[in-house]
Amino acid sequence: MPKAFLIDTSRCTACRGCQVACKEWNELEPNRTLQYNWGSHQNPQDLNANNYKLIRFSERKEKNGTVRWNFFPDQCRHCVYPPCLETANGYIDEAVIQDEKTGAVIFTEQTAKLNKEEAQEVRESCPYDIPRRNEKNGQLTKCTMCFERISAGMLPACVKACPTGAMNFGEREEMEALAKKRLAIAKKTYPEAMLADPDDVNVIFLLTDKPKNYSYNAVAAVSDSLLNRKDFLAKLRRPFTQMM
Repeated sequence: MPKAFLIDTSRCTACRGCQVACKEWNELEPNRTLQYNWGSHQNPQDLNANNYKLIRFSERKEKNGTVRWNFFPDQCRHCVYPPCLETANGYIDEAVIQDEKTGAVIFTEQTAKLNKEEAQEVRESCPYDIPRRNEKNGQLTKCTMCFERISAGMLPACVKACPTGAMNFGEREEMEALAKKRLAIAKKTYPEAMLADPDDVNVIFLLTDKPKNYSYNAVAAVSDSLLNRKDFLAKLRRPFTQMM
């Protein structure tokens, strides 16, 4: 049975402990950031080759005039059937691999052999807009599910660092059960609470608001919620058609 995350946004306080833990564990380089005139506490402004995880900040005014903050710990969803794998491997064998035991989707060093246009196509094939290219070495980057940690029986760094229980990790069956339990609790306070694409990903988000009020990529971007099969298959065929 594969592993899975449950990210419960009802418990996220945007402390960014998970974001920092991810960066430290993966020994990622610091980014030069500037919050002045950006209008948000979100920092850095977007995912990049040195940030596999990012707490997205979104605020809006409710009908009663109160301001509501939504925090979204954005990262790779480790899709059950990852489009990025099919797209990348259509150009370079084993550029992306999926571990059968854990379900982790891993970008290998082979991704550096993709040219910029091919790398961009891999990014565009992702329904959550996650992959980023390292301009120094050409490799595509994203969350690794802390594969080396979980292979040693440890929790992912982000889960280990979370102080509120927003980040959870374990066997998929256990996380699905926990998600249903947490959702039932959340709905008592947040009637619009939902699970984001739970059947298609191994990183399940519990949202307390409409997905659009979190982030443009809170749910699969190719449709209102789930990955459209026709578009998905069209993306898979594209690299093979180009090679013919």
